[in-house]
Amino acid sequence: MTDPIPSQPTKKRVYFSLEAPNTKEVILCGSFNNWDTNARRLRRDKEGQWRTFRMLAPDTYEYRFLVDGEWRNDPKADVIENAYGTYNCVVVVK
Repeated sequence: MTDPIPSQPTKKRVYFSLEAPNTKEVILCGSFNNWDTNARRLRRDKEGQWRTFRMLAPDTYEYRFLVDGEWRNDPKADVIENAYGTYNCVVVVK
């Protein structure tokens, strides 16, 4: 009898958005992409909302937006202090 293969956690679609109508570029950076500042550019809709999604396995992740080269937090998210004396947003995927 062979041992059963452990199942992979099911990834879930997690949406991220930021209202920034006068912004040229918004990038999503976080623990899910090693804080890569080139990994995920958001798209702006005609109302000035920047949006994207990520497929994430159940876990707790930290993230921030890089808005025209400046770090910005998601005003809708909970935050925790980071090692740099500022704050990161938190998303929990269940």
